[in-house]
Amino acid sequence: MGKYIVRRLLQMIPVVILSTFLIYAMVFAMPGDPTAGKCGERPCPAAYIEKFNAKYHPDDPLPVQYGYYAKNVLQGDLGENQYGRPVAEELSERFTVTAKLAVMALIFEGVIGILAGVLAGLRKGGFIDNPVLISTLFVISVPIFVTGFAAQYFPGLKWEIFPALASGKNPSLFALILPAMVLGSTSLAYIARLMRSNISDNIKSDYVRTAKAKGLKKGRIVGVHTLRNSLIPVVTFMGYDFGALLGGAIVTEGIFGINGVGGYIFKGIQNRDGIAVVGAVTMLVIVYLLMNLLVDLLYGALDPRISND
Repeated sequence: MGKYIVRRLLQMIPVVILSTFLIYAMVFAMPGDPTAGKCGERPCPAAYIEKFNAKYHPDDPLPVQYGYYAKNVLQGDLGENQYGRPVAEELSERFTVTAKLAVMALIFEGVIGILAGVLAGLRKGGFIDNPVLISTLFVISVPIFVTGFAAQYFPGLKWEIFPALASGKNPSLFALILPAMVLGSTSLAYIARLMRSNISDNIKSDYVRTAKAKGLKKGRIVGVHTLRNSLIPVVTFMGYDFGALLGGAIVTEGIFGINGVGGYIFKGIQNRDGIAVVGAVTMLVIVYLLMNLLVDLLYGALDPRISND
């Protein structure tokens, strides 16, 4: 296992370099003055431009620029945004909120999606199966901003079950329940369908028939044998989805006024703040790759036949 982890970490290095270089190039290879718009409507002072050029070397070839930037990143310096605040400092404040939102969405989609998929898969074509298929198809077909505004209006404003906004630097877990449900709704539908398909296929497998012939109880057959094998692709999906939840919460955070990483990236794009955008996306790339590593390590726990060595 130790060799496997080291090998995977080494494999992540070129992925991080290539992905962050592409992001850096998309932002800073654009023609024009890289300091334009960073000081409001007025031109930036000469002292600011001199400091910017000394740190980011915009007149050098793009690979050289990226080399200086990567050197700073390795030292924990993601640069400063247009307001002069360190990007790493701002992200550390916002990442906690986004991480809580993503974890809550992951728990919501995992628990409800797996449960619905198991119930539908065990009784394929039955009473529970049809509502699960119809409801998941409906959720998948509705855009996330429509789901968000509907959830904000009915449970939030009209029925006053949950807070309609989750603003502030550190919103409570209760205030994040509604946006977490919205954020995880589409993935929940995919998990339920994926779990249903896996359960219905595995319940007909030879090892299940063998377990039944040995006289094992149905609960043990489903809970130990069938469920573990069926969870492998679901865990893969959820691991990849966690990285997507961290970076893809821009719409949800905007609807509910959440002060998170998604809103930070969105404001950075609006303000043409390239340093803030590149720094935030670089952090998300690293988190996404670490989640992929965690998913691979979980395979061995779910299925002993899978070797990580």
